Amino acid sequence: MRWVALVLCLLIPAAPAAQTRSVAPSDAVIWVEVEETEHIPLVKEMVLITIRGIYRRHITREKLVQPSFDGFSWTQLGDDTWREERLEGALVKTFTRRMAIYPDRAGTLEIGAFAHNLTLTDERDNWFEHAVSSAPVRIEVAPAPDGPDWWFPVRQLRISDQWSNAPDQLTRGEGVLRVVRIEALGVTPEMLPPMPELTSPSGRIFAHPEQRFVELSPWGPQSFAFWRWTIQPGNDTSTIVEPMGFDYFDTVNRVARSVTISAQRVAYGSVVPQGAPVPEPVSSAVLPGWSLAVLGGLICIGGTLWGCLGRRLKGCEALSRFGPLDPLTRGLRRAARQGGASDLRRAATALMRRDGPSARRMDLLKTLDRSVFAPGAARLDLRHFAREFLKSG
Repeated sequence: MRWVALVLCLLIPAAPAAQTRSVAPSDAVIWVEVEETEHIPLVKEMVLITIRGIYRRHITREKLVQPSFDGFSWTQLGDDTWREERLEGALVKTFTRRMAIYPDRAGTLEIGAFAHNLTLTDERDNWFEHAVSSAPVRIEVAPAPDGPDWWFPVRQLRISDQWSNAPDQLTRGEGVLRVVRIEALGVTPEMLPPMPELTSPSGRIFAHPEQRFVELSPWGPQSFAFWRWTIQPGNDTSTIVEPMGFDYFDTVNRVARSVTISAQRVAYGSVVPQGAPVPEPVSSAVLPGWSLAVLGGLICIGGTLWGCLGRRLKGCEALSRFGPLDPLTRGLRRAARQGGASDLRRAATALMRRDGPSARRMDLLKTLDRSVFAPGAARLDLRHFAREFLKSG
C-alpha cells in the first residue's frame, strides 16, 4: 500500500497554499526596474522603467498607486499586464507596467515607492486589505547642453516633405498644399518642435493648424506632427519658398544633429528659372538651295492631295504612344519603381493633360492623394497604381 500512496502523491497535483490572513513576504513582491544604458541620461531624455510584481495569493481586487514623480514628467506605455507563470515549479501571478519618464532637472533624482493595494481572501473566504510597496530608485541625470533654442532629444526621427501636386507646374490661380510629416520615437507630442513659420519673398502662404497625436509602444511613445501650408505664387510667374529646419539630439548615437527642409520653387506653368542661360539670338539665316526647295514643294503638294482625299498620317503619332516608346508612360512606371509619390502624381497628371481626364483616373488620383496626406492612411502600392492608371487610359 505504501507504493500506491506514493504514486498517488506524485500524480495528484499539490493543493495551493492555504489562504490565511498571514501574508508571507514572498507571497507579494513588487519592484521597479530601470532600463540600463551606457550613458547618463540628459534632462528631458526618455528613461524607460518597468514595474514588476509576483503574487502567490488569490487577488480579488488591486490598485497600483504611483509616487508623485517629483522632478519627472511621465507617460504610461499601454495597459497593465497580468499573467500566470511557473516559477520554481509553482504557478504564480505576475504583474507588469511599462512607463516612460522624463527628468525635468539635472542631479540625483529619486523615483518614489509604488504602493500596490491588494484585496486578499482568508481561510473563511473573507476579504481583507493588504499593501506592498517597491523600494525607491535613484538615477543620475546630466544637464542639457547649451545652444539649441528647442532642446529635442529623440531616439529616432523621420521626416517627409510632400506636395499635393507639382509645385512648379501650377495652373493660373491654383495653390499647392505642402505637408511636412514628423515622426519621433521617445518623445510625447508636446515635446516636438513648434511648427516653423514658412516664408517666401513674394509668395502667398496660408498656414493650417498643425495636427499632433501619439501611439504608445513598449519602446516608448511614437509622436507624430503634421505641418501644412497652402502656397500660391505672389505674381504672374514664380516664387521661392525658403528653407526651414530645426536641431535635435540623437540619443542613440549621442550626437547633436540638424534637419534642413530644402527650399522649393512654386510657379505657374513652365517658367524659366532665374539664372538659367539665355540662348544667343541668331544673327543670320541661310536659305536652303534650289534642290531642297523643289523637294519641299513636292512634299507640300503631296500632303495637300493626301489631305484632300481625307487621309491622315497616323503612324508616327500611334507609334509615339506605344507603351514602351511613350516617354510619359515610361516616366510613370519609373516613378512607381523608385517609390516617388510626387513624381508619380506628376507623371499621371501629364498623361491626363495629353490624353484627357477620365472618371477612373480621377478616382485613382484621389486614392493616391489620400494615401500620402491623410493621417493614418494605408500605404498605397505605387506599382499597382501605375498599372491600373495605364489600363484605364
